[in-house]
Amino acid sequence: MQKRQRVTFVGKDRNIFFKTLKQRVDRHFRDQGKTMHANAAMVLKSVIMLALYIVPFCVIILMQPPLWLSLLLWFVMGVGMAGIGMAIMHDANHGAYSSRPAVNKILGFSLNLVGGSRHNWHLQHNILHHTYTNITHLDDDIESKLILRYSPHTRVRWYHKLQPFYAFIFYGILTLYWVTLKDFVQFVRYTMDGVNPNSFGRNTVLLSGIISLKIVYFFVFIGLPVLAGIAVSHVVAGFLLMHFVAGIILTTVFQLAHSVDETEFPLPDEEGKIQNAWAIHQMETTVNFARYNKLLSWYLGGLNFQVEHHLFPKICHVHYPEVAEIARKTAREFDVTYNEHQTLGAALKSHIHFMIRIGKLPDLNDGIG
Repeated sequence: MQKRQRVTFVGKDRNIFFKTLKQRVDRHFRDQGKTMHANAAMVLKSVIMLALYIVPFCVIILMQPPLWLSLLLWFVMGVGMAGIGMAIMHDANHGAYSSRPAVNKILGFSLNLVGGSRHNWHLQHNILHHTYTNITHLDDDIESKLILRYSPHTRVRWYHKLQPFYAFIFYGILTLYWVTLKDFVQFVRYTMDGVNPNSFGRNTVLLSGIISLKIVYFFVFIGLPVLAGIAVSHVVAGFLLMHFVAGIILTTVFQLAHSVDETEFPLPDEEGKIQNAWAIHQMETTVNFARYNKLLSWYLGGLNFQVEHHLFPKICHVHYPEVAEIARKTAREFDVTYNEHQTLGAALKSHIHFMIRIGKLPDLNDGIG
């Protein structure tokens, strides 16, 4: 496997846009006397999300309710599982939850609680996605996934024309794929292509940890209920429902930020250079949605404020609404793109239209495959 291409951003920041924006954001927090990290509301949210995931599971094992109620509880666990991913582990693994690295590390392991590898996630999300947003073959989030196509620079297949009809079903199985195979596939790929720079000894320890994590995870969420006397078929049905709910929520939310009609998919030139400043690149490849919907914003952990998150990933998401006002006004002042959809419905419509268009658009590099 070839090493991943090295890409650099060489364009000039349009009239020092980002420098000005950062100064204004820093001044806002300083003048308000606020921390950029978690506050009491964030801590309360974290407790609620963890409770949505853990309490129903305890009820299932201890009370063993009838199947209909058990499935409802597994459904709630799926909502909580997605909530942990969006509102706790995401901030923590960006170093945004706390000013203390130890706190971020501990809360970052909440990803392990839902069956994922913190190590792989850091490489895919923090390094590849945030650095090379929407750059084909560098940002894994837009790589073709079995029967789904997200980039105009990857090979188009005949079945991609159908992807608007099966995409959301596929989204529902992605967390299940994550906890079973994805971490192992990523571990091998990132080691071979140089994204994972660790030594052989360190990687041996990491792989052993991932294997151990999977064993413990499946023992707890399938083994324990079965040992408690719950029918295997009921446990498996609930487990699959939980993952389908979490998968639909997580995957859809992330797609609404980058895989929509308004975003760009730039490619580096022959020298591996993107002729754009990094901050402007982020503005052109990222979209907000429904940022005035307080309930939705609360649950999504600020992932509907992706513009602000990509510019300031180390600011806790509970502060994004106020940061967004500064970012929007500054972008307008410097004539910089600020993409957003006013509602969730508008964002979904744009994503579906994008999936229709990208499912038909020939490969801009290699032609139709």
